[in-house]
Amino acid sequence: MRACLGLVFGLFLLSFGCCRLQIPVLLRLLWGILRHAVEAAEDNTAQAWKDLQAYEINNSDTLIGIAASGTTPYVIGGIHKAREAGVLTACITCNPNSPLAQAAEYPIEAVVGPEFVTGSTRMKAGTAQKLILNMLSTTLMIKMGRVKGNKMVNMQLTNKKLVERGIRMIVEELHIPEDEARALLLKHGSVKKVLSLRA
Repeated sequence: MRACLGLVFGLFLLSFGCCRLQIPVLLRLLWGILRHAVEAAEDNTAQAWKDLQAYEINNSDTLIGIAASGTTPYVIGGIHKAREAGVLTACITCNPNSPLAQAAEYPIEAVVGPEFVTGSTRMKAGTAQKLILNMLSTTLMIKMGRVKGNKMVNMQLTNKKLVERGIRMIVEELHIPEDEARALLLKHGSVKKVLSLRA
């Protein structure tokens, strides 16, 4: 479940046109976890760091551990080793004062209380963690200048709907006719580039 949340987080960053080199590393790691899930693996405190080593994690990265209970050995072990290596660490958990929260430099605790179905943390805990990841990723993209006002100006123009949205953004920002906005967007391939040329 938490690997799925991480995967969605990475895909969301890609939709902003972000980190074309780094995010695919995150996605490959999480996809590997999803495709070859081994239930006992979460009990291995050394495995997370081993998994991350394959992707050359270093002190310019940030590691966010996601565990509803805050007690998953795989996640806690990864956070401990990351801190030892000088990697900035945070976590998202749903139990107060958990071992994971104590291990991370920046713990985020969303205390949602017991699940309606005991142990089914995809309900309240998973939903709360997803909302927090949405806030983190949106804030990050705003801080990186990939949003102007409330518009995703760096979005990937991967289909007709997104191209049309980009055209509307340019029309609204520059107050120019739609055909001119379309020509500029098709020429430069990015809403942000078009807006910066006309600034």
